[in-house]
Amino acid sequence: MTTAKSSKVPTSRLARFGSLASLASRVAGGMLAEGARQLAQGQKPALQQVLLTPANAKRVTQQLAHMRGAAMKLGQLLSMDAGDLLPPALSGILAQLRAHGSPMLPAQLAAVLKQEWGADWQRQFSHFSFAPLAAASIGQVHAANHDNGRPLAVKIQYPGISTSIDSDVDNVATLLRISGLLPQGLAIDPLLAEAKQQLHQEADYLQEARYLQRYQQLLAADQRFLLPELYPELSSRHILTMGFVDGVALDELSRQPQTLRDGVMSDLFELLFLEIFSFRLVQTDPNFANYRYNLATNQLVLLDFGACRDYSPTVSDGYRQLFRGLLQQDQSIQLQALQQIGYFGTDIVPAQQQAVLDLVSLAAEPLQQAVYDFAASDLAPRMRDAGLQLSTRLRYWHTPPVDALFLHRKMAGLFLLAKQLQAKVSVRALLEPFL
Repeated sequence: MTTAKSSKVPTSRLARFGSLASLASRVAGGMLAEGARQLAQGQKPALQQVLLTPANAKRVTQQLAHMRGAAMKLGQLLSMDAGDLLPPALSGILAQLRAHGSPMLPAQLAAVLKQEWGADWQRQFSHFSFAPLAAASIGQVHAANHDNGRPLAVKIQYPGISTSIDSDVDNVATLLRISGLLPQGLAIDPLLAEAKQQLHQEADYLQEARYLQRYQQLLAADQRFLLPELYPELSSRHILTMGFVDGVALDELSRQPQTLRDGVMSDLFELLFLEIFSFRLVQTDPNFANYRYNLATNQLVLLDFGACRDYSPTVSDGYRQLFRGLLQQDQSIQLQALQQIGYFGTDIVPAQQQAVLDLVSLAAEPLQQAVYDFAASDLAPRMRDAGLQLSTRLRYWHTPPVDALFLHRKMAGLFLLAKQLQAKVSVRALLEPFL
């Protein structure tokens, strides 16, 4: 159950813009105070030093978390997708948003339930808990019991979120741009457009319900995975009602035997390869909270399907060719595959292209060993250093195609989870049957 303090979600566009304007003024005030302090000490203040003070970092994090929705989600996306290109302090601010969310006030929640289900909505339940189990960027989850006694998980969207997506994304992007914190050459417009599209999709709970049903069909014969039952009669565009599925958070598995942790990560990597090559449908959100583990049935619980993405045969086959080239350590095959995926811009120079190939080869390190020990790996900082060198020394700010960008987020999330669980996985053996 979440212990975050409740607060009212600002619903109107004017109120949400006012929240960002208030944030900008308070950050500016903090900048002036820090600049004056440094001048008094005989120091020449630098922009990033006066902007990214601990107090300002707290202001940004709290305000975006208070707004929820696109404001919070864009911070999450930037922290995942451009984290290596941003100043460390800003990356730290945005990364906190991946775990922070405050629930709406009970009165606001009651108004949402009445609007969606009618004045007598409680007749459909033998119990409904107003204390949320979890709160995130788009909505919060509540435990309930159907009038037939079955336990339910009810996902309720924050009011006004779906109608504020475009303006929120534009306003937060403007705030980041005028702050001078984003690199001059970093083209974030494709990312912003994709953020809007993804957020509109995630805010449509009927779309998420359809993705849940597709995964239920695709994994019906695979007993390793457990998915919640959908209750369509209690679902709408802003409420998603599912059967409650018991399980522990995956990070709690760190106390379980090595074989169990290895098995969980092996199943997740194999599921990713199924998604890319067989389903051509990928759940792209790497948040650990989207998975749980049922210790009684030894099944992986898959919970969230809002960030699903369909992949074309061209992109799917491009990744198949890319992995083949990586296993064979043949950069000519890798280059052709990356071009098929749409990775390179027309303005790339040979040195930049080679650096990208080297970065991709580095990322494939888990494929080059029979069993990869994620606990002992220092691949993440080496990838960060290589990415920084590509963007700074070679001045390559090219944003990857959005299909690749979201898929790489999922891969990076699995890597981080495997490291947290100290898993040892034969990634190559899991991949080879799909090639």
